[in-house]
Amino acid sequence: MGQLLREAWTVYLTLLKVMVPALLIVKALEMLGMTEQLGYWLSPLMSPLGLPEPLSLVWAASLLTNIYTGLVIFFEVTRDTSLTVAQVTVLGTLMAVGHSLPIEGAVARMAGVPWWLTLLLRVGGAWLLGWLLHLSYSLGGWLQHANHVVWQPTPRDASLITWLQDQATMLITIFVVILALMILLRLLRRLGIERLIHKLLFPLLRLLGIGPAAANITVIGITLGLSFGAGLLLREAQSGRLTPRDIVLTLCFLGLCHSLIEDTLLIMLMGADLSGLLWARLGFALVTIALLARLPWLSRARLPTWIFAARAVAERK
Repeated sequence: MGQLLREAWTVYLTLLKVMVPALLIVKALEMLGMTEQLGYWLSPLMSPLGLPEPLSLVWAASLLTNIYTGLVIFFEVTRDTSLTVAQVTVLGTLMAVGHSLPIEGAVARMAGVPWWLTLLLRVGGAWLLGWLLHLSYSLGGWLQHANHVVWQPTPRDASLITWLQDQATMLITIFVVILALMILLRLLRRLGIERLIHKLLFPLLRLLGIGPAAANITVIGITLGLSFGAGLLLREAQSGRLTPRDIVLTLCFLGLCHSLIEDTLLIMLMGADLSGLLWARLGFALVTIALLARLPWLSRARLPTWIFAARAVAERK
């Protein structure tokens, strides 16, 4: 158990080195009005998606911070605006694919995924998927009835003290979850269930060009989120069980399609339909990564130098 605690703590510290500075930078940018500025830059992209320009502020808040903030702003912006279910589904899909970029992008960068690729997939990919959904819903005449929100959040204290308390709670929770996941993975390995998971996911991972060693991490990232998946992926990378190609493709896939349970349920509170929010997002991620896996540049992918240093330290111990 002591070794497991040390491993979990090492993974946790690795994430903290990225997440804490990112959280502080994001808060500073938010206080300086960057959310409104980003919303202004994104506003021309709303019309081709069939969305009113003010909704760009919702996506901007999600991109810069998280889905929770985007939800609060959504209910404020749309208080006197009538939207269709199709429009809310398109907006919800933008939020599901493109959110928490400074933090999750920094974590992905630490594992070897360049910023340009994160932005291309999660901002460009979100917009492309939203446009395809808008096109299909419009041509098919689907989901054109008025939207009705399922739930509306209560106003929260926006003070700096409350923000610090929320972030501290979140960071502590991450360590607890990482430790629980590592215990679970060790248990699955001893029971032989890990091998079964690999066999079941092998056809899908083969289609995506991802090796079977990344199967557990892919499942964790899809269900719980990119940060948890990336944290365990960094651990596997240090152990030498994952290739640079597996790392890049896994994180790119999780960038497009992660936290399918929590994020999907949250955005459905807006009234978004599952067709775009879950099924279209999953299908889009599978097709995109399958295409990405066939690009020759992936063969030149390299692990970040800090992973080699960490691996050398672990071997000396």
